[in-house]
Amino acid sequence: MHPFTLERPRDVATAMMLGARGAPATEYIAGGTDMLPLLKDEVLRPERLVAVGAGVLDDRIELGRDGTLRIGAAARMTDVADHEGVGETFPLIAQALLAGASPQVRNMATLGGNLLQRTRCGYFRDVGVVACNKRRPGSGCAAMDGDNRMHAVLGGSDQCIATHASDVAVALVALDARLRLRSLDGERIVALEAFHRVPGDAPQVETVLAPGELIAAIEVPAGAALARRSHYLKVRDRVSFEFALVSAAVALDVEDGRIRMARVAMGGVGTKPWRMPRVEQALAGARCDGTAYRAAAERATDGAVPRGRNGFKLDLMVRTLVRALEIAGGQA
Repeated sequence: MHPFTLERPRDVATAMMLGARGAPATEYIAGGTDMLPLLKDEVLRPERLVAVGAGVLDDRIELGRDGTLRIGAAARMTDVADHEGVGETFPLIAQALLAGASPQVRNMATLGGNLLQRTRCGYFRDVGVVACNKRRPGSGCAAMDGDNRMHAVLGGSDQCIATHASDVAVALVALDARLRLRSLDGERIVALEAFHRVPGDAPQVETVLAPGELIAAIEVPAGAALARRSHYLKVRDRVSFEFALVSAAVALDVEDGRIRMARVAMGGVGTKPWRMPRVEQALAGARCDGTAYRAAAERATDGAVPRGRNGFKLDLMVRTLVRALEIAGGQA
């Protein structure tokens, strides 16, 4: 492991200052469930780590009277998944968290860190592979003609087709979540859907965060009619502790057997959590039945570009989404 200095700031202002002044040789660490493997494998070689867990960042989970959910970035995944208000009002979030990792990881991992986790692309995480534009800009992408079964069919470029690994990010995107970002210049609010960047010609730049800027909190707007009739479905090679081949987060507002509004996002298929506006448009006004679900789900693959071994994902996307809609639409 590359040697580094560990800083333990007592407040968020100091943490932001350390990050702003030390970029790009400084990294933040909270629960460490993603950072530590990256350090051990020397995928990342920072000169300094800045600890920003509970005590520096907020870890509270608050459900407002208006139905808005606010989650501090340092809140543990387990605490969010087990929170009574989250489970009752936003079950989609709890389902995605429970599908996302082992209990041991959930006990350590923070929600902010989960949103910032790096791709599980094997070429990115193997420093013996030279061609990885995300790790070594300009070196190429070994996944293009290599083992790309797990890779993205949406949002890729000729520079990178690595998928984003977070489950809960998919659910939060479907629920129109937004992030409160803090820096020395103040606070700004960014929609989670716009937070992660597609690779384009700069795959090493994964989010809109500026140096020294931190996720302070995640906010989910009120929308009980949508959130309660929802489901997160994850398809993977094995039942536990495995990343998604395809996942679907759906939330429906249904009245008299007809869909008034739908929110749909998918994971395991995009270079970031992927919102499906064309599917949502196709569902709006449709009846809750298999024919409508299938017709809408067919739009999920619009713009998809399969490569080599991941072409099976196109059919799997449609079938996964239809099943998730059937489950959500069938709820009382």
